[in-house]
Amino acid sequence: MTQGLKSERYIRKPEWLRRGIPDDPAFARMGTLLGEGRLHTVCQEARCPNAGECFSRGTATFLILGDVCTRRCRFCAVTQGTPAPPDFDEPRRLAEAAARLALDYVVVTSVTRDDLADGGAGAFAATIVAVRKQLPKARIEVLIPDFLGDADALARVAAARPDVINHNLETVARLYPEVRPQADYGRSLELLARVSRANPGIGVKSGMMLGLGEEAEEVETALADLLRSGCRILTLGQYIQPRRTALPVARYLLPGEFEAWRDKALAMGFDRVASGPFVRSSYHAEACFTGPPRELPQEQGDSPAGSASPVP
Repeated sequence: MTQGLKSERYIRKPEWLRRGIPDDPAFARMGTLLGEGRLHTVCQEARCPNAGECFSRGTATFLILGDVCTRRCRFCAVTQGTPAPPDFDEPRRLAEAAARLALDYVVVTSVTRDDLADGGAGAFAATIVAVRKQLPKARIEVLIPDFLGDADALARVAAARPDVINHNLETVARLYPEVRPQADYGRSLELLARVSRANPGIGVKSGMMLGLGEEAEEVETALADLLRSGCRILTLGQYIQPRRTALPVARYLLPGEFEAWRDKALAMGFDRVASGPFVRSSYHAEACFTGPPRELPQEQGDSPAGSASPVP
């Protein structure tokens, strides 16, 4: 295992992982806009540590199909339970909000809706169409659930022609029963492979959290599996326990270790890699797709470089 900070359960976060809420008018305006549009963001619902920075920049990752998830992933802060029926006016309101923000890169995700016949695929497609109508020049990235392996649902999303389809692998195969008990490692890889095989013009992206107890060799295996599935855009970030009842952090990696994983992933064949303690699948997402290949912006803020342990 690579070097880092080991501790007891419920480890105290290192100082470099502490971020406050900015006293910024742009942050407040974003909250007002979302409230007026009756819109959710994964930034708020999942307690993302980058919410303050992104809101202040006038960006957000829209969360469709409500704020209640039908699954019980043990790493997530999103409310779990029985969701309300879909709001069919949501795509229009979301597109109007994106237009008011003058976004040139729009990221849309959802809670997992295993209660719906198509898993919410139709809502994704309708949202893509609505955003294209309001912002014809904007690029659109969707971060989708696995639709329980339904190929027709996936094809419906792809037919709406987003620029990027993202589906997070999240962790290594061994930890799936504990971390994602209702998901399946192979099913997620097959979803990415289907996108890659049938839609060569769509970017294929995935992400993983580190610090859940994975071994370095397992991470490398997962990266190789992602490459075989056709994924070429990768995000790697530190798992941060979002609430007391979620899985505890097994280890905090030093920032230098994330740099080593970025270099390793690029050497393995990924085209673009964002890797760092605060990296999330939608953090600076536009750079993952529109930026120069193999060169992504560093996270904002200062953090200790640490020592980059060798990665197998």
